[in-house]
Amino acid sequence: MAVPGSKSVTARALFLAAAADGATVLRRPLVSDDTEGFAEALTALGYGVEREPEAWTVHGRPQGPAHPQADVYCRDAATTARFLPALAAAGTGTYRFDASAQMRRRPVGPLGDALRALGVDLTYEDADGHLPLTVRAGGIKGGTVDLDASLSSQFLTALLLAGPLMAEGLRIRVTGIVSVPYVEITLAMMRRFGVEVIREADGFTVPPGGYTATDYPIEPDASTASYFFAAAALTGRTATVPGLGADALQGDLAFVDVLRRMGAEVQVGADATTVTGTGRLSGLTVNMRDISDTMPTLAAIAPFADGPVRIEDVYNTRVKECDRLEACAQNLRRQGIDVATGRDWIEIRPGTPVPAEIACHGDHRIAMSFSVAALRTPGTTLDDPGCVKKTFPGFHGFFASVREQWGV
Repeated sequence: MAVPGSKSVTARALFLAAAADGATVLRRPLVSDDTEGFAEALTALGYGVEREPEAWTVHGRPQGPAHPQADVYCRDAATTARFLPALAAAGTGTYRFDASAQMRRRPVGPLGDALRALGVDLTYEDADGHLPLTVRAGGIKGGTVDLDASLSSQFLTALLLAGPLMAEGLRIRVTGIVSVPYVEITLAMMRRFGVEVIREADGFTVPPGGYTATDYPIEPDASTASYFFAAAALTGRTATVPGLGADALQGDLAFVDVLRRMGAEVQVGADATTVTGTGRLSGLTVNMRDISDTMPTLAAIAPFADGPVRIEDVYNTRVKECDRLEACAQNLRRQGIDVATGRDWIEIRPGTPVPAEIACHGDHRIAMSFSVAALRTPGTTLDDPGCVKKTFPGFHGFFASVREQWGV
């Protein structure tokens, strides 16, 4: 099944292409609300972006945004809201960033603190550490900065991506970190654009010098693939996703290892991954700190396991598009399932979910995860099915075709 391109890779590629010297072609980018919003934000800043169905071309400006001032709307996208202030700060001008009410609630403070420590003039209009914010940019000298990335690795990624644009480069001392595989994506992609980051015992050193434009293929989205892998495990069917294999950049592919532990058959080849359900799902305890975007996927199918499913070390899911940990618990209880939660964990006990309306909280991952579980609970409905547009506008039609193909 042809899963759309990775949101995480597309967002990083757009930043790198904008910062690079020359024109970069991005092959098979994800076309969704988040990524289109990122591209439009770049256009608002003055970067040239040409979008064709199968390829986007970005004309880079190592010196920064072409427009001396801009008002940038980031929609619901955390990548746009957290990456682009760092890109704009490396240029010259006045740039205001705002977003939806949902994104305004999500934190950007650790990034703002780090940029201020590097001498950037950054101010918040309302709540400290939240959008809207304004950057009065005059370039960034660089140097050494401390960063706590324990709420989101995106703060670290933003600084890493901006590092080569700083006059003296950047040394980042990391005091806390979550979702490490997403940082690995960033480092690998920076390498493809000509920058080798040096790892230190307590952080990273990014050399100055800028990026080189390239031709860059976007791999399928591993987080999105988790829904189809979970569906196969849940129904005893087989799901194969080409383009996601042993060399995939995205750490969320490790979700298939969780399914393997639960009893599914998993094959990870050179350029494809296949999951086949065996008719049973075993309970387990699993730390999902590094693959927390797939936590809702596991939580939604957990009632069908033969023992309790306990998911640990996922506090950062409480500061996503919604409090995902609480949203999963709320919806499972709505379905009659026994659930316990703590600050950073959820435990789901076996049961037979009853049909219910799922409260999506405007969160694409809640909507898609419980759509998978609905394969075993006919009559399940979503209060906001359209929220999937954030990362997979065609999800419901695509998933319906999979159901038809499988006969479930």
